[in-house]
Amino acid sequence: MDFILRMLMGPWTTYILYNLRTHGPQRFGELKRRVSGISAKMLTERLRTLEGAALVKRDYEATIPPKVTYSLTKRGGELDEVMDRLAEIAIRWEAEDAAKRSGRPIELKPAEPKQAALQAAE
Repeated sequence: MDFILRMLMGPWTTYILYNLRTHGPQRFGELKRRVSGISAKMLTERLRTLEGAALVKRDYEATIPPKVTYSLTKRGGELDEVMDRLAEIAIRWEAEDAAKRSGRPIELKPAEPKQAALQAAE
């Protein structure tokens, strides 16, 4: 448990994983644009760390210029449910904070578990 918490708590880590999960495989420049505010040095460091933990795969093509693409590994994909839950919480908190700022009450129903929502859709 300690390993995974330390990994996910690293600066920018969850944001990088979220972007790779949401937008699929990406080249370095594309990922840097999506993770606004991150420096090239920090993105490189985080991607190397995630690659070392087998959460991110780096595909290199020896072309001119070289083409490097980053994607989630199967292991990285195991975090899907965690990322879904974090996204749900983020949306709810953002709505609650907006309601507080505007002074109007807001009613949000708790999110259904993903599996129950999928079964209901069938």
